Order: sequence, then structure tokens, then C-alpha cells
Amino acid sequence: MDVVVLLGIGLLTGLTTVAFGFGGGFVTVPVVVWADSALGPEAMRVATATSALVMVVNAGFATAVTPRRVLAALRGSGPLLPLLAVGAFAGALAARLAPAGLAHWAFVGYVVLTVADVLLRPGFLRPRHGDAPHEEWSTPRPLPAFLGAPVGAVAAFLGVGGSVMTVPAMRRAGHSMGVATALANPLTLAVSLPAAAVCLVSVSAPAAGDARGQLVGLVDVRSAVALLAGALPVIALLRRRPPRIPDRVHAWGYVGLLVVVAVAMTVVVP
Repeated sequence: MDVVVLLGIGLLTGLTTVAFGFGGGFVTVPVVVWADSALGPEAMRVATATSALVMVVNAGFATAVTPRRVLAALRGSGPLLPLLAVGAFAGALAARLAPAGLAHWAFVGYVVLTVADVLLRPGFLRPRHGDAPHEEWSTPRPLPAFLGAPVGAVAAFLGVGGSVMTVPAMRRAGHSMGVATALANPLTLAVSLPAAAVCLVSVSAPAAGDARGQLVGLVDVRSAVALLAGALPVIALLRRRPPRIPDRVHAWGYVGLLVVVAVAMTVVVP
């Protein structure tokens, strides 16, 4: 039954990858914590590792099928991608050493803070004073490269791809939700590649004696395969026929999904 649930969640992961640039992290982590709840507190380590691998595939595929004219908006960001990767490597190593419960509640806390930020601070749901609506902005600003290392470190530590930080940042830099979420995928790929590499070669697999026996390093391979089987066809379909979502509705949908994820992670405590 859990494989069927994982396939269903994979469909949702594909939708969030295209619509919100999540790459799967914020949906994958809670469901893998649930699927591997028998591991106790170590389920969070396995969930973040599995999430990293899922995001590599989802974000890589989504980036490959994104129009080049959209990806061109990343020009001018300097060494942003390499700095994201360096930060992600450090964050993934830190996650291996930190107490298992710390990442769980840090995940919840960060999502709650992000929801408060986008609701209260102008630039995401509403323009800042003097700015035109997002649909009318014609000269978006590059995302500052210095954000790369801290964003990559936090994202890899929590098992997410960084979109919860990069999408609001790109909104405030002048991008519409459609462009901001599309650009989140190559940024997620830069974060998830080094994080997944660290997780796959980890020698501290917490469930070597567990009956599931499905771990490679810290990655739950069965869960990853089921999630990807559901996600990839959805990404291919929606990239070919992208949904037309009004910018404001799109932004509120992003906030709503963050709220759902925060509630899910609060309820699902291994």
C-alpha cells in the first residue's frame, strides 16, 4: 500500500516541480518520513537523502525541457550555481553529523518563517512601494551570487532544493511566478547534485539491519523509484502544455502548499 501512496505522491511531486519549482523536496521529505517511520528519528536522515536523489532527477529533467529563453534569465548571476553547489556540499555533510531530530524541526521552523515572510513583507504577494505588478516588470534584476553558499547549505541540510528561498528572492528581483518557479529547477539541480552524492556514499546507514533493506547509503531506493515513476510523466506533460495560472493565484498557491507541508511535518513525527 505504501508503494501506491508513493506513486500518488510522485504525481503531486511532478506537479509541484513544474508549478512551484520545488523539485520534490518539500513534498518528498514528509512522505518518506512517513514511509520510513520504523526507523524512528533516523527517518529524517533517510528522507532528506532520498529527497536529494529525487530532486536531482526531477530538477534535471525539468531543466532540460525548459525553454532556453527562460533559462537565459539566469545570465548575470555570476558564480551563483557553483556557490550553491559548494554550500550544498557543506550542508549535506552537516546533516550527517547533526542530531536526527534537529533537521526535522529546523525544516518545520524554516517553512513557518518563510510563510510569515512572504505574507508580511512586500515583494512576493504584493509589489513593494513604487513597483509595478509582477506581470508588468520588464527588467528583472539578477539573483545576487552571494546568496548561493548560504542557500545551498540550508537547502541541503533540510533536504530541499532551495526553491523555498530562491523563488521568493526571484520574485523580489522582479520575476513573475512562472519564470521564478521555472528558474528554481536549475538552481535546485545545483543544490541536489552534491547533496545526493554525499548521501549515496554515506557509511552511516542507520537501518542496515532493518527489514526493509532498501537503503543505498542513506537513500531509500524503493521510495525514490516510486516517487520518480509518478513524477516524471507529469513533468513531461506539463512542460509540453504548461498550465495558465494568473500570477497572483500562482503566488497564493505557493504559500498554501508551504502551509500544508509545515502542518504535515508537524503531524508526522517519527
